[in-house]
Amino acid sequence: MGGGDANSGEANIMVGLVRTKGDMGMLTYPNIFEAHADEFPDAVAIAYGDRELTWSQYENAAARLASALSANGLSRESKVGMFLYNCPEYLITQFAAFKQRITPVNVNDRYLDDELLYLLENADCEAVVFHASLGDRIARIKDRLPKLRLLIEVADGPSANVPGASSWDAVLAANSPAPRIERGLDDLYMLYTGGTTGMPKGVMYAMGNFTAGFLGFYTAPMGRPPVESIAEVTGMTKMVHGLGQPVAVPCCPLMHGTGVWLGALLPHLVAGKVVLLEGRSFDAAELFRAVERHRISTLVIVGDAFARPMVQALRTQAATGSPFDTSSVTTIVSTGAMFSAEVKAEMFEFIPGAAVMDILGSSEGGMGQTMATKANVNTTAKFGAMPTTKVINLETGKEVAPGSGEQGMVGVSGPGIPIGYYKDPEKSARTFREVGGVRYSFPGDMAVVEADGTITLLGRGSNCINTAGEKVFPEEVEEAVKTHPAVADCLVFGVADEKYGQRVVGVASLAPGQAEPGADAVIAHTKTKLSSYKVPKQLVFVTTVPRAPNGKADYVSAKKLFEAAS
Repeated sequence: MGGGDANSGEANIMVGLVRTKGDMGMLTYPNIFEAHADEFPDAVAIAYGDRELTWSQYENAAARLASALSANGLSRESKVGMFLYNCPEYLITQFAAFKQRITPVNVNDRYLDDELLYLLENADCEAVVFHASLGDRIARIKDRLPKLRLLIEVADGPSANVPGASSWDAVLAANSPAPRIERGLDDLYMLYTGGTTGMPKGVMYAMGNFTAGFLGFYTAPMGRPPVESIAEVTGMTKMVHGLGQPVAVPCCPLMHGTGVWLGALLPHLVAGKVVLLEGRSFDAAELFRAVERHRISTLVIVGDAFARPMVQALRTQAATGSPFDTSSVTTIVSTGAMFSAEVKAEMFEFIPGAAVMDILGSSEGGMGQTMATKANVNTTAKFGAMPTTKVINLETGKEVAPGSGEQGMVGVSGPGIPIGYYKDPEKSARTFREVGGVRYSFPGDMAVVEADGTITLLGRGSNCINTAGEKVFPEEVEEAVKTHPAVADCLVFGVADEKYGQRVVGVASLAPGQAEPGADAVIAHTKTKLSSYKVPKQLVFVTTVPRAPNGKADYVSAKKLFEAAS
């Protein structure tokens, strides 16, 4: 994650682990952030439109909010919800919670009343920071949350006038910065998953291990020993800034792990600058204008759902004779969805000097990664396994042999895996379990191990389609359908069928400027890529394939679109 003038060697950042020390300068996010505010007070920490916050200003605002949280009775492991679109206040709230050993809780801004109530109640939130434009939902449910102590409204238009809520500016003005305190490696960090495989769940981490895992991004790939003190982090940060301050942009929402972890917390570990886009849905042209303005070095995206419109925006702008200046971009980081080899190759036409880091991971743990460059575009869904990653047949309890073709579930071990799910011991026991005396996290991804030891991802087991006794993973079929030149996006799923049990069907959208080729033509094309039993029996064209703001598949909405058109 090099700065705008850094060379592409900075792209070799991968995942590792690091040790921590048990003193007041122990390696946790709040301690590191406070050290950055002392050492790099005038460096920009957050940019948002015309607003810029230096590290000193970032820390001061977080300290003032920390005082307010404490004054309202929040203490260690209390929860504060962040019901916000991407904005500086999101990151400030998170930092403030860290300071006081309070647990910040990400809240999906798309949630309506019942969903919002469920999450805030499940998380035991005692405070909520929310955008005014979302305040009507807060107003309707707040009296059903007996643990709620504090509501803070962030202006983004007219006030929602939520009874009992205070304005963000008034809260910060009324509170002096909280003094710094001693914290623990076991302070609770939590990220709520999106609920695509059930109700949202809070994935719990110990702050020390959580911080250590991300610090390893900067040490492990370069063969360096783990850092062991705040002073060493400061020294590493100075070295990184010698190449240019890292500048990153999370293209997806901060409420999702990809956005807040890779797009914000990771660059902030080395006092990087995080640029937040103002649009509330992804606008690729806005992204590249920000790249030009801020000389952004790292783009954080979620697979093809972001990469395809990015390529289209680059192509459209290039056709005007004044292409976007993307020369500052050294790294494109993607996780959470398939990033196909074909789209990577198209991206390199316009950003030839960048490296693509494609990460196999989830809220429950990072499992593998692959690097691609213009000269070496790798195979779709093929990843190099981390040392702590295994593919295991859970029926036999044995590791899948390389080259055997046997399918297994991807598991990751090591100190950085989560503690479990908040208030859900049964789900925790299913996902986090011991095999051969080793504790693993099994998020649900199925894979095979190639002869060379690399992992080929098949898909999430919960989405698997069982058709005539054969297992079909939607992601594999979707990637094959998208190789048709007229198809921009696709989702595949199973529907009930008397003959097959389930039959494979899907929805697809057209690439810009393409005429509909007909479902039969796309199905015939897909038959040249896959075994016939995997190919959709029926395909419906829709205006837009439904996805969440973070790019992840919305299979529930896709099935409704299919049913409506059938």
